[in-house]
Amino acid sequence: MTEPSDPVFQYLAGQMRPGHPALIEAFLREGEAAIAARAPRLDIPYGPHERERFDLFAAPGAAATLLYLHAGYWQGRDKAQFRFLAPPFVDAGFNVALANYPLCPDASLAALTDSVRRAVPAVLRAAGTGGLVAIGHSAGAHLAAELALTDWDGPSPITAIVGLSGVYDLDPLRATPLNDRLGLDAAAARAASPVHRVKPRMPPAIFAVGGDETPAFRAQTGAMHAAWRAAGNIAREIIVPGADHFSLLRHLADPASPLFAAIAPLAAPRR
Repeated sequence: MTEPSDPVFQYLAGQMRPGHPALIEAFLREGEAAIAARAPRLDIPYGPHERERFDLFAAPGAAATLLYLHAGYWQGRDKAQFRFLAPPFVDAGFNVALANYPLCPDASLAALTDSVRRAVPAVLRAAGTGGLVAIGHSAGAHLAAELALTDWDGPSPITAIVGLSGVYDLDPLRATPLNDRLGLDAAAARAASPVHRVKPRMPPAIFAVGGDETPAFRAQTGAMHAAWRAAGNIAREIIVPGADHFSLLRHLADPASPLFAAIAPLAAPRR
């Protein structure tokens, strides 16, 4: 049986699983337990917008900080749904920050991306480390790639990125209801698509996707991995068997998983 090729299926209906609502509820409960056990700093402001806030789970003596950028197609979800990810990485010696950002259509995609850029120096000041590994899921993976591609004033603070089930070419979304809030025409979609702007001297990257995701999501990951490498950068593609769009995060938070194990070396200083 073949899967429908239309973008609505590939980016919306085909990605949905009956168990996702219960899984997100479990993520929330585990995040509340993480707050009770770890006493993080919550809702630290990095700008004037009410969603320009981040949480910080600190690890004693941490040499590196992870910044997690959540999913939601740039128009939904919240960092509170993903705090459960922090404890295993804190136990591995990383500070973990989780950031919210303004959402479309309250903000344009370009303004939203600029907001995430503003979060970076604020997170590093609060964490007290010199470099940052940007980890993003779905829309957050797009934003993590944008952080790596940013022309920073001085050396880039982004030492590595991890893109999970990312959307790196936004043009297919124009044929879905997602574009009602994104408001992208062909030129704007291309300008906002990091797969078309990869350049040399980018930080090392991991691009991961669930093996049970739609062909379009798997293709997005493959194309971004290929573009990163074609520009002469270090990149690794990881396809997680049996994982879908949200169960992939269980692998991210599992210290015994290959995905978790692959992230630690990215925090090493760049040579």
